[in-house]
Amino acid sequence: MNAATAPLVGILMGSDSDWEVMKEAGKVLRDFGIPFEMTVTSAHRTPERTHDYATSAARRGIRILIVGAGAAAHLAGVVASITDLPVIGVPLSATELQGMDALLATVQMPGGIPVATMAIGKAGAKNGALFAVRILAGNDPELAENYRNYKNKMAAEVTAKHEALQNRLREL
Repeated sequence: MNAATAPLVGILMGSDSDWEVMKEAGKVLRDFGIPFEMTVTSAHRTPERTHDYATSAARRGIRILIVGAGAAAHLAGVVASITDLPVIGVPLSATELQGMDALLATVQMPGGIPVATMAIGKAGAKNGALFAVRILAGNDPELAENYRNYKNKMAAEVTAKHEALQNRLREL
């Protein structure tokens, strides 16, 4: 992989069962043209693999980590404790508590171990990637412009829906 396509974002998940949610982050990054990589690693079941990934990420050119985890959701906190890179946590619904346990575990990092915490599930994965875009856009005017265009497109879609609603109201 050459420097132009080397991944800038690492997406981690504790299990391949997290794919259906975490692929949303990949879609957003792909749409913005940001190279990324994905891996499965577990804070509990593969601590050495997790440590190796977190300690090598910056050296390999990764600038931001998006970490999905359910239940006790230790993965984001463990990774944040190992690396100096920004860590974005995505709580996943993996237990009867429907992700609330993961949300609370992710948002309650001890002082000094920050993890930016997103919403539970697919919206969180999408927003995690958009947050990564915003971070990277701080040093990339073209990416910043693409993000502004993305926001403008969302606004235009809402305006179009409003106009459609007004037309339906006239039909009443």
